Amino acid sequence: MKLVPLMTLRAQFGSPTKFGAGPEGTRTYAYLLGGAVEGPRLKGHFLPIGGEFGLTDARGIFRPDVRGVIETGDGAPVYVQITGVHAVDAAAPAAGAARPGTDFGEDYFMVHLRMETGDPRYDWLNRVVAVGEG
Repeated sequence: MKLVPLMTLRAQFGSPTKFGAGPEGTRTYAYLLGGAVEGPRLKGHFLPIGGEFGLTDARGIFRPDVRGVIETGDGAPVYVQITGVHAVDAAAPAAGAARPGTDFGEDYFMVHLRMETGDPRYDWLNRVVAVGEG
C-alpha cells in the first residue's frame, strides 16, 4: 500500500442535538458550519451544507458520519462523506464536562473518506480511497 498525503481537514460544527437512544446506540446531529481544507493535492473550504450524524454505542465508541461539500480553491464542488471510529480514552468519562476536547493522537480516531465530483479537473478524486486520523 502506498499512502500519499492529500489534505488536512478542519471542520466546524454547531452544537450537537441528540435524537435519543436507538437500537444501535445514541444518534446525534450537528450542522456543518464550514471549515478549511489544506494540503498538497487539495485545497479549499467546507461549504455550510450538511452535517454529522454521529452514533455512540453502549461502550462509548463514537462512529462519525459526516456528509458535506468541499469547494476547491478554483471553484469545484466535491461531495465528501467521512465515516470512522473514535474510541475515546478511558480517562474521558471521569473527566466529564471538564474535558474540552482531545489533542491529535490522544484517542484512537480513524476515518475513511469517500469523495465524488463531476468536475473533470478533479475526476481523480472519484477513484481515491482516502484514510485519515483525527
